[in-house]
Amino acid sequence: MKKMNASAPIAICNGDLLFLDIIAKECKDVDILGINCYRGDSFGDLFSRVKAEYGKPVLFTEFGSDAFNAITQSEAQKEQADILLKNWTEIYLNAAGLGNNNNSLGGFTFQFADGWWKFGQNTNLSIHDTNASWANGGYVFDYVNGENNMNEEWFGICAKGTPDSRGIYELYPRAAYYVLKDVHKINPYSPGSTTSSIISKLSDINVMSAVLSSRSDKAALQGEKTQLIRLSELRGDITTYNTGAKNTTTPSSRPKNPTSFPSFKGFDHTESFYVGVASKPAENVQAEVTVNVLGNVAENPIDEIFYENRGRSRYITDESGEVVDLGPLERLRLYSASFDWDGKLFNLKTFYRKGHYHWGYEGDFFGLYPEASYGDNMDIYGGEAPFGSEIEGKKYFKGLKIAFGPELWWGANPALLVKYQRNIGKYNVAGIFHYDIDQREGTTTSYAIPRPKNTRASLMVERNFGRFNITTGGLWSGTTLVGREFQATTEYNKEAIVYSDVIKTSDTFGGKMKVVYSGGKFNAYAQGAIMGLVASGGADYTQTLTGWRLKDSGSGNQSNVLAGFTYQIGNFQIAPNFLWQKPLVGPMPNGIDAPGRLRNIIDDPFAVRDNRETTAGELLLTYDPTPATWMYDWENDNNEDAPFAASLGFIYRHHPTSQDAAIGILANGRSTFAFGGAAPAHDLWETNLKIASRISRDFGIISSVYCGTAQANGDDTRLVKRVGADAKMIYKKLRLNAMVKFNDWGPYDYHRDFNLTFPFQCMLDFSTSLAKPKWLGPVSTRVGIRGTFRTLDQYSPRYVAGYIPDGSGGFEPSTDIIGAGRGNEWEIRTYISFSIF
Repeated sequence: MKKMNASAPIAICNGDLLFLDIIAKECKDVDILGINCYRGDSFGDLFSRVKAEYGKPVLFTEFGSDAFNAITQSEAQKEQADILLKNWTEIYLNAAGLGNNNNSLGGFTFQFADGWWKFGQNTNLSIHDTNASWANGGYVFDYVNGENNMNEEWFGICAKGTPDSRGIYELYPRAAYYVLKDVHKINPYSPGSTTSSIISKLSDINVMSAVLSSRSDKAALQGEKTQLIRLSELRGDITTYNTGAKNTTTPSSRPKNPTSFPSFKGFDHTESFYVGVASKPAENVQAEVTVNVLGNVAENPIDEIFYENRGRSRYITDESGEVVDLGPLERLRLYSASFDWDGKLFNLKTFYRKGHYHWGYEGDFFGLYPEASYGDNMDIYGGEAPFGSEIEGKKYFKGLKIAFGPELWWGANPALLVKYQRNIGKYNVAGIFHYDIDQREGTTTSYAIPRPKNTRASLMVERNFGRFNITTGGLWSGTTLVGREFQATTEYNKEAIVYSDVIKTSDTFGGKMKVVYSGGKFNAYAQGAIMGLVASGGADYTQTLTGWRLKDSGSGNQSNVLAGFTYQIGNFQIAPNFLWQKPLVGPMPNGIDAPGRLRNIIDDPFAVRDNRETTAGELLLTYDPTPATWMYDWENDNNEDAPFAASLGFIYRHHPTSQDAAIGILANGRSTFAFGGAAPAHDLWETNLKIASRISRDFGIISSVYCGTAQANGDDTRLVKRVGADAKMIYKKLRLNAMVKFNDWGPYDYHRDFNLTFPFQCMLDFSTSLAKPKWLGPVSTRVGIRGTFRTLDQYSPRYVAGYIPDGSGGFEPSTDIIGAGRGNEWEIRTYISFSIF
């Protein structure tokens, strides 16, 4: 740099005075020593040491104080202002060419506004956390030996209000703001300036006066977000539906007492409103409750399952045989709730229909505590989960986490989970205990069938050896299933001999090991597991190296091996991946004679489903010129800033056997049953392409394409060959969503359960918003129009023209309707959504 421009001053940024001896020896051409320094109300010997050992001027690239008292759990405006005034006094009194050590060039106070992202980095960005993440004895006002006292999100000389619809925060000056306003009026190099005159001017700055000046600002901030009770949310959706159909069971006009939906073709409307109330009686305590209020609920939408359909009328037949209209069952319903208490010894989070993160990166090697973030599905199926509480220990209890509740994730039994994690020397050790308190009955979707009541425990040990990270662990699971009988066969065919066996204690244990190599351009991993018949954990929610889809299912009754590597060539990454798994006891074959039958998870201690015998390969290609906004991050849609980034993946799965029976849900949406068979053995493939393009600040496109083969979740034998694509586009305040699918399932789980497909589906949604719309998260105030069109054939729900049931769940051509073509259904939806936060 000096060779390029000898006249330009060069500075470095160092952490306090660490390695000052090395800097003095190796960095002789550096002109300025920049220092990030947090020593409390005095810099101590910093100026004199730099002068004696390095002889270069000092520039404070960071220094400051947080404005939160970790002892009293309250704001500390005066203490922050006191420390900053004393810091600036020393900076001025050591000004270069003026007095004392003559080597200070000034500094940058950290920071102007509170950083709500500092704790958690990419979570709780709308919450002002009060977590103290490190300890510093220089800040004596809240230091206690052995306890953390530095609150990263509270260093601002201005506090933040809640963001508006554009994501812009209004700032509220603290006392430190008014102190620094006076500090920065002082010019140590003004004519006649001396050390004495500077001291005099600094002495005239009154911290208590600054505290008084900030009171009105704090009152305004408290009026915004620290009230005992305030309206936190007011939003609503007003929607109209105009629908039509051909060759379907949907009647042209509404029956007097409809029993199925859509109940007619034509026009209808829905009004749905959400009112949220929040309370924040203290900086570390907050609660929020949101309720949903319904107006009319449409009966004609072609997507018949949605959150508001609970408000439709219900009908019963009385003793005389007359049909009685009970009217709408639910007009008012608790939509979501949360309670957060950030205490000195713990952090408590209670949630009702609000998502939570998994523990996969915190020692949960076997996936005992899965993620519960369901997005739009939360409002489709209307379940009450996740519902429970999490407690995270602090100080003496650091490393302890507890989760308990009636349904911590969809389909979960009422349960208690306890995790403890800590470092022992060079080893990271974590143990988890999971106890099901009761057996859950019923579910909202076949995606989340309650498992048998269980008790589980896992132990994980992790250590780094140079470039290698090795993790190993053991699982004990399924003790409540010991002694239960199950059927098995001597070989996989329908003529095989069926025999009975029982679950043994040895069937409840499993083990897994994973090795990851981090080598810069080349990275690799390998893992393997042997899991007893009922030693089941959960699916792997973590990401290893890249965005591979082939992962450990976490199921018991299997041995598996996974391995893959990534190689980086500039902005390109090539990443092959491999999976082999095989159940210890295979599935019962389709068509086996009684008393043999396919096992299922409700009636049997285990079943072969996602742990079916598989040999699979995957190739993932990625082009990402801006890797700081990682392509495979969960919120990449929001963060991606590349003009063009893309990922292309291909997977081939060899399945030499079938599966055991899946669990389905009947049309009433409550009763479950086991299918009589399962989709047959078949090799499957799929390919996926995602493209993200931020052409400009105002214009961006995110699109994906997929194609491949797939099988039904239930017992239908038909192989589905499907193709589809979707795209999202935002230009300033305009948003366009589009989708097209060929020969694919419909939007609900039961479509895949029963292998219900549509030959063609398309959707177009165009809207304009009050503010620039977001790619992810809640929508802002907007008005829009949406059109959906589907064609129907004998494999589609509600299609009847030209086909009649064949008595075994399928269809055959009708003899009385000749030449009938495909059916179709369409919907034009207009909507006004308003959102006030």
